[in-house]
Amino acid sequence: MGVIELFLIGVGLSMDAFAVSVCKGLGMKRVNYRHALVIALFFGGFQGLMPVIGWALGSQFARFVTPVDHWIAFGLLALIGGKMLWDAFHNQDEDAQTLDCERLDLKELFMLAIATSIDALAVGITLAFLEVHILFAAVVIALVTFVLSWVGVAVGNRFGVRYQKPSTIVGGVVLILIGLKTLLEHLGFLVL
Repeated sequence: MGVIELFLIGVGLSMDAFAVSVCKGLGMKRVNYRHALVIALFFGGFQGLMPVIGWALGSQFARFVTPVDHWIAFGLLALIGGKMLWDAFHNQDEDAQTLDCERLDLKELFMLAIATSIDALAVGITLAFLEVHILFAAVVIALVTFVLSWVGVAVGNRFGVRYQKPSTIVGGVVLILIGLKTLLEHLGFLVL
């Protein structure tokens, strides 16, 4: 898996963190750069840590799963992407998402960082099956999430929630397409 694929996985995984960062930016009268930095560090840090944990778990079972690893990769990425699409089209309670966005509660931010990085744990398992260099992948995912979370605070402050749904849709589609590409490569239908 190359840098471009890892970058796109990072973008796809960071869409939940981006959406929450947008929410945090909504409540700020002006962009608070210190808050934006803390938000980006939390989300980027957890998005980088969770694939490593998933990779460690997946590595323990790799010899049993190698014959079907491409199907597992496709299934996990399609499931994660599909969940993101489902959430984008079926999450009707936007008011609940924008409540309490003006203050920076570290306990809440910790829980949000865990919740938005659960998908990265599953991706880490997938990366173990694909024998990807996990530290490089984790750094790429963490940096992409850090930048997009920082940008999300500014976007939320500037434009409001109108980009929250499209960003979740794009993230879901990207993950599904990467899963499909992985499957087609291993089945021999796509040679890159």
